[in-house]
Order: sequence, then structure tokens, then C-alpha cells
Amino acid sequence: MAIKNFRVGVGIVMTAAALLVTHQALAAGRVCDARSYGAKADGATKDTKAIQTAIDDCASKGGGTVRLSGGTFVSGPIELKSHITLHVEKEATLLGSADAADYPKRVIMRQPTLQGLVSATNAEYVTITGGGTIDGAGQPWWKMARRVHDRGILGNPNPRPMLLLLDHCKHVVVENITIQNSPFWQVVPYYSNDLVFRNLRILAPANSPNTDALDPFSSSNIKIDHLYADVGDDNIAIKSGAINSPGPDAPSHDILITDCEFRNGHGLSIGSELSGGAYNIRAERINFIGTKHGIRIKSNRDRGNNVENVSYKDITMKDVGNAFVITEYYPKLVPEGSVPSAPMGRLTPRFRNITVENLVVTGVNWAGAVVGLPESPVENIVFKKVHISAKKGMTLMYANVSGEDVQVQSEDGKPMTIADGAKANFKQ
Repeated sequence: MAIKNFRVGVGIVMTAAALLVTHQALAAGRVCDARSYGAKADGATKDTKAIQTAIDDCASKGGGTVRLSGGTFVSGPIELKSHITLHVEKEATLLGSADAADYPKRVIMRQPTLQGLVSATNAEYVTITGGGTIDGAGQPWWKMARRVHDRGILGNPNPRPMLLLLDHCKHVVVENITIQNSPFWQVVPYYSNDLVFRNLRILAPANSPNTDALDPFSSSNIKIDHLYADVGDDNIAIKSGAINSPGPDAPSHDILITDCEFRNGHGLSIGSELSGGAYNIRAERINFIGTKHGIRIKSNRDRGNNVENVSYKDITMKDVGNAFVITEYYPKLVPEGSVPSAPMGRLTPRFRNITVENLVVTGVNWAGAVVGLPESPVENIVFKKVHISAKKGMTLMYANVSGEDVQVQSEDGKPMTIADGAKANFKQ
């Protein structure tokens, strides 16, 4: 299937190259070493004020590099500014303060929450790099979340800070760094544009709640390349808007994801909060090993919009819970019995023009499902060279699916169930 108006490839590579030239020029110029501003980097002293003073001083002189080197810099929230490179060197760690009082209350993403460890707001030409580690020290926050049965919804009465928030930013590069142990979502671009995330390790224990690795939210023109994500929730989750959003909400669009490896986590997701929609998303050469899910596009009648022009190519999965789920009925994956039709509305999910090509899956529990709604079937799903070996076969419901060389081997003896409202046309 040819995808029209799919702009993400060439343009974003050219933009990224221009960004690197700009950032390298800045980094080669002014350097503001946090130690020169009083940072101790001894793993105990709070260096928040020293780091922020270095950032502010560097920014006031037109920008440059703020360097953290040779130690553990304990810090509360810091705010990056335009034309700033935060350079966390290989033997250095920026470690979030364990004192909850260091995280001020803020309204972020239209919801009351807490300020995250690193943030940038209305900033441009920002880089985070250096080979070191940014650690959110999320363990006490996870313990609290489990105690209050926090489901990880923004605006809940028990907020947890994110680790890195890019709020209405543009021309950002985050590369060659480890990001780990966020109290909540780890890296979140929000209403941001022209972003590169490259050569990153984003980590958290498998049982850490809501530690999504990378969540583009109503953001655009993004390149995610060579991301290794081993976390407690979505490895990537592309979002736009909120549940029952009154609007308006901007879409997430023109996103290219390449050469990534996902270990623990809930897979590569679009949704479930999609009231702004999502389009022009391409994922290629992704390896899933031991994730709970593989590919997911998920929404419901209270949080949906258009999701279209999405392609997955050269994907491998091993020992995954389910290979793919495309559902407009989330959080249930497949409804029990027939689904009553409902009127179309602003938040009705409408999924269409999705391709999956060269997918090889072994050792999974469930091949997956494509499930739409009676009033809004999933349209034009195309599978090409899809080979799945699973315990349980594939389910289609309220969906129009076609393709060629589709092989599903299932231990339950039902490789494919075509349920209510589904049409399937496969050529071998």
C-alpha cells in the first residue's frame, strides 16, 4: 500500500544534521562547568542551585555547554533554556533528590502534578548528551504508587514527577546518554517539534509502575533511532490529548522510529489517549524480546480520533505476550460478544491505512487482534510477509484486513477467528 503525504523520512534527517552543526558549534564555545558554580558532585550535597545558576549564566550570554563531570550531582528540578547543551559526562550522574518536598506543584500538560527533574519550556536548540546518566531515583515514588493503587493517570491526587519534559520546545537533540528510574514517565515531548532521540538507554525495573520510556504527546517531526528500552510500562507510547478531553488537541505526527531494541515493557504503542489523533508514523527494524506486548494501537470512544498512515516494517519478536493489538475497544482488547453501535462523535476512534510488513514472531502467547467498533470499523489494514507462531491465534472484528504471505501457526488450532463485522482477504 502506498502511503501518501508521508513526509517524515528525508526532511527530518536533514533537520537533524543542521541541528547537530548548530549544537556542536555552541558546545565548542562557552562552557559553564557546574563545579565552578559550587556543585560538589559528592552524591549527598544538593547541587540544584549550582546547576541552575550555571544554566542561567550560560543562557544569559547566548548559550553554550553546561558540564557535569566526575561524580554524582544530587539535584531537585532544573530547567534548561534555549541554546543550552547539558553535557553529562561518562563518569557523571545527575541524580534526582530523594526529598519529595524538592518537587514543586505545577500545572503541566493541563493537569496538576509535580515539576520533573529536568524540563525545558518554550525553549529551542537544546541538547542533552555526554555519555553519562540521568537517574530519577524513583524507588520511593513507586512504593507510594503501589500503596495507593495509582493507575498512572495524569491529574490523579497522588502525582509523581516525570524525569525529562520538553514542553512546547523545538529543535531538540537527546543522544548518547542513559536515562533511568523515573518516578513516572521518563521522556515526554509535549507539544514539541523537530526532535531527535538517538543512541539512548532508557531503563527501569520491570515492576516499576508507569515508567514509560518515551512518550511523544501532541508532538511532531520526531526521529527515534537506536533506543534500547527496558522499563516497567510502554517502551514507546505516542499520545495526543486526554480521556474525555474537551479539546482542542493537536495530533502527534511525522514520527520515524528505527533500529530499536525493546526488552521488558509494554511494547510500541500508539494511544490510548488519542483525542488529537496521530498520523504519518513509521517504525522499522525493531526487535522485541520478552516484552508484554509488541505493536499496539489502542483507544476507545472516550479518547479517540483519526489514526492513519502508520507502517511497521522488518520487525522481530520473541517471547512476547501478544504480537500486535489494534483495538478501538481499549482497555479490553477483544469484547465479549457483539458490541452495540454508538453515535459517531469527536472522540470516536477512527483507525485506517496501517501496514505491517516483514514481521517474524516466535514464542508468543497470542498472535493478536484487529478490533474496531460497529460505527467505526478499522479500515485498510494490510499485512505482508507476516509469520507468527503463537499459542493462541489471531482475532478480527469490525475490521477490513487484507494481505499476502500471512502465516499464523497456533497451538489452539484456530490460527484466525473472523468475528462480527470483519472482512479478510489474504493471498498466499
